[in-house]
This record gives sequence, structure tokens and C-alpha cells, in this order.
Amino acid sequence: MLRYRLGPGSTLILRQGDLTRFRGDAIACQAVPEVRRGVRCPTGEARLTSAGELPCKHVIHTVGPVYASAAASAPLLRAAYRSSLSQARRAGLKSIAFPAISCGVYGYPLDEAAAIALETCRDEAAAPLEEVNFLLFGDAAFAAWKKAAQDLALEQLAEA
Repeated sequence: MLRYRLGPGSTLILRQGDLTRFRGDAIACQAVPEVRRGVRCPTGEARLTSAGELPCKHVIHTVGPVYASAAASAPLLRAAYRSSLSQARRAGLKSIAFPAISCGVYGYPLDEAAAIALETCRDEAAAPLEEVNFLLFGDAAFAAWKKAAQDLALEQLAEA
């Protein structure tokens, strides 16, 4: 687990793990445009729902892009993170956990996705959000997010 100062009053936590075991306020998850019957979510947007049986309180469903090119996909991925953070702030949440949105079957290159994710979180995480987590699957994703944090010169914090 790695911890970084994200901004005034907010911390970034990177770790490998299972997003569905997160015990904070909300997880953001990759969704398809129809979140559930009658609830649509266009690419780049997010919707907040209850968490059901999950240990967190809420799920923020966001639709990231299928990777086409950096020019076409980056604005949509940035919007997915921005919209998720906005939903969290509006709901008064203090913590959120993200996966590597659009990576995997949607084909987004890890290094590009990590840079966009962390830059957007740095720019958009504000009160009441105190903690932005990334629960990443596998060594390659963790390494990409760690490198992105270093490239953004985020201050690494000591282990708690």
C-alpha cells in the first residue's frame, strides 16, 4: 500500500486488492450504459446507488470509454473520473475507491489510464472527500499507478 498527499485535506491510497471488499463510503465501478432497468448512464457520466450487500455504503456506476485512441478516449475517461468524484462530493462522502476504469476488456493502456486517473483526482478531489483509493488488480496496474503518482510529483506519505 502506498499513500500520497492528493491535495489539501485529501489522501491518495494505492493498493492491490478486491474493490468489492472496500469498507469506506463508496466504490466506483465500471458500468455499461444501462446501469439497471430504466437507469441509463452515458459514457463519461456516473450514477450513485445504494451498495446492497457490499460492505461500503454506495456504488458509483461510471461508464468509461472503450479505447480507440488517446485523443478520442482521454476526454471520456477524464469525464468518468470527474463525474464519479462529483457524485461523491454531492453525497457528502469522505472516501471513495476506484478500479482501473476502462482497462482490461475496454483496452485502455494502463500507463495512459493511470496518468489521467491521478491527474483528474488531484484536480477534482475536494472536501468533503478525504480519501481517494485505487484498488488495483495485478502488478502491472499497481506499477502504472505508482509511476503516475511519481510523474505527478505527488508527495508520498509514511505508512499509517
